[in-house]
Amino acid sequence: MKIAVVILNWNGAQLLEQFLPSIIQYSKEAKIYVADNASTDNSIDVIKSHFPTISIIQNQGNYGFAKGYNTALQQVEEPYYALVNSDIEVTENWLNPIQNLFETHPEIAIIQPKILDYKNKALFEYAGAAGGFIDQYGYPYCRGRIFDSLEKDLGQYNDEQTIFWASGACFFIRKEVYRELKGFDDDFFAHQEEIDLCWRAFNKGMKIHYTPLSTVYHVGGATLKEGNPKKTYLNFRNSLLMLLKNLPSNQLFPIIFTRLALDGLAGVQFIIKGKFKHCLAIIHAHFSFYSLINSNLKKRDTLQQTNYFRKKSIVYYYFVKNGKVFE
Repeated sequence: MKIAVVILNWNGAQLLEQFLPSIIQYSKEAKIYVADNASTDNSIDVIKSHFPTISIIQNQGNYGFAKGYNTALQQVEEPYYALVNSDIEVTENWLNPIQNLFETHPEIAIIQPKILDYKNKALFEYAGAAGGFIDQYGYPYCRGRIFDSLEKDLGQYNDEQTIFWASGACFFIRKEVYRELKGFDDDFFAHQEEIDLCWRAFNKGMKIHYTPLSTVYHVGGATLKEGNPKKTYLNFRNSLLMLLKNLPSNQLFPIIFTRLALDGLAGVQFIIKGKFKHCLAIIHAHFSFYSLINSNLKKRDTLQQTNYFRKKSIVYYYFVKNGKVFE
């Protein structure tokens, strides 16, 4: 077996009971692992009693998404990794197109399938949709999703496509690429670590690819709800860290300074909406970013590509030009 399907779990016993059956049913050509981040519920008992064919990797703490996978994948030797959220429903033949792409296109390092909304299967799903891009200021968006606007899947993205980032909800990567890039950045804990990894791959000339021939359905927000201030904190902090590590040197200061100012406007917007905890989360994110500047400057590669963005400002396109559709 060439593919390892690795599902990271933390206190997700109910999700495992609900979604593991589809993965087992449609993944005969793969070895399936659950990497458990020291769950305190009955996740391990559920796997052992209901899904005895699955291999269990037990991490010693709740390491989050980044370190959780980094630790677990040290024990996984299949040549292709499929990193799958515990709230993903897969479909028949979801793995064959991925393996075929890896074996026939050696330049492809990372692949994302089509990700649709489990709750409304006619829509693309927020976390990845039909492949991701970022603007000049590090704001991510997708084919099929810009900010909170989701498109219907009408076949408009049924094309093989080079993308900038692949969603961590269902993320395929060659083992040797993952290890060459030293995996996800532990500092991120969770959120945007996959974009950072893809950007580092892009800076090394590697290709990130989207295929519509593989489809999965994602619940989204099953571990950390959208309204949780911790999610706001992680997204704002990690976006700044990602820019610090990957921007070309001549763009580093002006873009980060602009982004800090835009974050301030976002904080004001939260105050106007009465979401004071989210405003505090942005302030906390900035101070955490400042404390990590020196250590993350040392992580910069010797070469940063300049053609990383397609739109200069997705914020302007969306809020000023009313651009709700990718193209």
